Amino acid sequence: MNAYFQIVNVGNKCAVKLVPANNGGEPIVRAELIEYLRLKNIEYDTRVLGEALESLSTSPVIFPTTTSFVRAEGESVRVAVTPDSMNVIVRLIPEFQGGNKMPKNEFMREFSARGISYGIDEAAVDKFLEERPYCTNVVLAKGLPPVQGKDAKIEYFFNTDPKVKPTLNEDGSVDFFHLNTINHCKKGDLLAKLTPADLGQPGINVKNEKIRPREVKQAFLKFGHNIDINPEKTEIRSAVDGHVTFVGGKVFVSNVLEVENVDTAVGNIDYDGNVQVNGNVCENFSIVATGNVEVRGVVEGATIEAGGNIIIARGMHGMHKGVLKSKGNIISKFLENADITASGYVESESILYCNVTSGSEVKVTGKKGFIAGGRTVATSKVEVKNLGSNMGADTIIEVGMDANTKNEIQELQKTVVTLTKHLAQIKPVLEGAMQKIQSGIKLSQDQLLQIQKLAILNKEESEQLEESRNRLDELTAEIEEGNGEVKGQVIVTGDVYPGTKIVIEDVSMVVKGAMKYCRFIKEEGEVKMAAIY
Repeated sequence: MNAYFQIVNVGNKCAVKLVPANNGGEPIVRAELIEYLRLKNIEYDTRVLGEALESLSTSPVIFPTTTSFVRAEGESVRVAVTPDSMNVIVRLIPEFQGGNKMPKNEFMREFSARGISYGIDEAAVDKFLEERPYCTNVVLAKGLPPVQGKDAKIEYFFNTDPKVKPTLNEDGSVDFFHLNTINHCKKGDLLAKLTPADLGQPGINVKNEKIRPREVKQAFLKFGHNIDINPEKTEIRSAVDGHVTFVGGKVFVSNVLEVENVDTAVGNIDYDGNVQVNGNVCENFSIVATGNVEVRGVVEGATIEAGGNIIIARGMHGMHKGVLKSKGNIISKFLENADITASGYVESESILYCNVTSGSEVKVTGKKGFIAGGRTVATSKVEVKNLGSNMGADTIIEVGMDANTKNEIQELQKTVVTLTKHLAQIKPVLEGAMQKIQSGIKLSQDQLLQIQKLAILNKEESEQLEESRNRLDELTAEIEEGNGEVKGQVIVTGDVYPGTKIVIEDVSMVVKGAMKYCRFIKEEGEVKMAAIY
């Protein structure tokens, strides 16, 4: 209970009774007492008031004034509304000695006079009037604070601000070929999620006025093509396999990766989709794509692997290390000093010192239209304007057999030779060991273990040898079944230079003298020249 003061009658004079606080209550507020006496026009000696306040301890203290006690006034109440109009604080001052207590209806009029009509705690009011805690601030009404809303938020599930940072190698050197600048995505991948704005709830102050919550920021998912959005418009997902980019606050997905050049600014490309290079592919860089690769400039000493076609508008300088591998076709203005492999056809205006393998045919026509140097392999046909070189460059053309089949036969032949040789070395060792055991000679544990390992290896390699021979027989039978058929041909519409080697299926010939406008086929077990029809 706070300390408080009360005007009492002492000899028909107003006196001030000071009642001390108890149980940790607050002391009398000097300024409040002085203000109260001023309002009631009670004159006093400032020194006496000060001494009385200082002497107040555990028992009440009364100090006199010079003002006559005219009449006993009732209780007074101070009702204060906080600046935000959210709380009403009431402070009750005791009545003069013999004065009246303030009834509830009069007490409540103090509220209505100040426009207070919301949040009044009736139970707290009744308790307050019952206990009457004088000179004590008590909150008897509270407004309903607004529930503040939350701004809308968009969460992106890919790197929206890729930094081009080269990979640091273990030795401390910098790898500018792997920059990790592409955000790959699969069909159905979640790209962005919107948490809508929460508008919040308005509040009400003690004067029954609505309080609006703060304004919140709205947001919406912005996106381009190849993107699906859910009915609630809160999630976007990729509609295709490709890559995702973030430009101007908008999400884009494409299954065509378009770059200007493949160089230190981009790094190597490993992409699930099509790749379009508007410029050049620089030396030592690589492109690996599941779709088509189109290069509108030049490829220089680089590697390109495509699940579809490879198209090079201005040609390839392989620099003896360039590689093109395609599960489709390869089309290039020229091919020079490179390894070329295509499941489909290869077409170019010129091929110089390349190793070319085609699953169907190789066509080299156009203004120059020459194949000079290297080895060119096609399953069905090689068509060229000029074949070989008057400078004597070793030029080999092979047709009539699937390149994969031919390579498999060569590998099987190597395997058969290697296994046969190794088994021939193992056999006498095993036979010698068996003779010793049968004659009663005891072998050491290490010797027995070694013999056991050799026996297992002998069994495994014997089985592998049998499988290889069977597969070799199958492939050989397939080739023999095709004898008599024109399975491969080489067509030359210009010149064939001496020294050129032509292989059709399993037979070959070396061109001895210059030839023109001719066709090479396999006939009666030989490579022969025939007319073009």
